[in-house]
Amino acid sequence: MPGAGDLRHRVAFDKRGRVNDGAGNWQSGFVGQFTRRAAFIYAGGGESVMAARLEGRGVLKVRVRSCSLTRTIKQDWRMRDARTGTAYSIKEVDAETDRQWVYLVVERGAPA
Repeated sequence: MPGAGDLRHRVAFDKRGRVNDGAGNWQSGFVGQFTRRAAFIYAGGGESVMAARLEGRGVLKVRVRSCSLTRTIKQDWRMRDARTGTAYSIKEVDAETDRQWVYLVVERGAPA
């Protein structure tokens, strides 16, 4: 049974939006939304996971506590590891299976 002690990583979630480039122009970019504690779960050795690893893309499963903010996460958002700054594309969001947790499948090295 997963518990709060498993949430060892701090992650930030970014939503795509308009960002001022400092010269009066607007560009499409990611805007920070919120940070949460998360558990990284090893994504087994399925065929697609192994293929991604061979191409230099890391696939992770992530678990965050369910709340009104985490249930708004969509597949066009980005997740960042707050400690290392590594950015992950969100490939799958499951906020329906478990009322206590939101499960994500994220990929490092993939276009956002």
